[in-house]
Amino acid sequence: MSEPVFGRVVTAMVTPFTRHWELDAPRAAELARRLVDMGSDGLVVTGTTGESPVLATEEKVKLWETVTEAVGDRVPVVAGTGTNCTRESIRLTRLAEKVGVRGVMLVTPYYNKPPAEGLFRHFRAVAESTSLPIILYNVPGRTGVNMTPATVARLAEIPNIVALKEASGNLDQVTEILRLVPPGFAVYSGDDSLTLPVLAVGGVGVVSVASHLVAGEIASMIRAWREGRVEEAAQIHRRLFPLFRAMFMSTNPVPVKAALRLAGFDVGPVRPPLCELSREEEEALAGVMRAAGLLA
Repeated sequence: MSEPVFGRVVTAMVTPFTRHWELDAPRAAELARRLVDMGSDGLVVTGTTGESPVLATEEKVKLWETVTEAVGDRVPVVAGTGTNCTRESIRLTRLAEKVGVRGVMLVTPYYNKPPAEGLFRHFRAVAESTSLPIILYNVPGRTGVNMTPATVARLAEIPNIVALKEASGNLDQVTEILRLVPPGFAVYSGDDSLTLPVLAVGGVGVVSVASHLVAGEIASMIRAWREGRVEEAAQIHRRLFPLFRAMFMSTNPVPVKAALRLAGFDVGPVRPPLCELSREEEEALAGVMRAAGLLA
């Protein structure tokens, strides 16, 4: 099988802020280069992990420009342009295309909870507005709507809808999607802790949060699985599992931003209405990181 167009370890990149919650573009450039050096072979910018709901349009464009310039042709940069408004999603997608990103990620519209036909029409309209390849993003725990395998299969027939980040946490749903979509349609795990099971049923990789810290080890796990070294892949999965879970001890990206600071690469705070970890939570996170060899 050919390599997926966006890579196998795609990091959903956090957005660095200053102490006063202003966008820190120079730090974003440093982070993007660091992630690629560590083993990420794709970057999603201004996704949920990038705190997209609290970013202004001009900040999103600045981030796309900054990260695209920082990594050049080393890895594909994917812009998170999905919103719960079809017209706004089209507008952002067109802006991202002008910047020169290699693809866009479109989350299922949140809060307004469209039915299956509404989801189909929304994604089709955005796809028809751009020549960029598109990753669909299903995350019902945050949007309030689940995109069914049948809807994914319909959308997969649209030429530039080429992939799905599936974060329902339901392996049966992942399996049904892979049973229905055409060959070559890439399904990514949207949960680090389910990457190996998703690979086992036909997925291609992960859109990851933990890769901010262990991209190389996640890449090794995927490589071991693909090369038939199943027990080695399982051992890596089991070793990283506590870290995968710790990344979601509070609302993403609160834990991963704390983890980066603990690891010596401060990316600043989360923007309100999110807030920092409690002292007890941070101590627990530090313990997990220390056990994983990420702290002295």
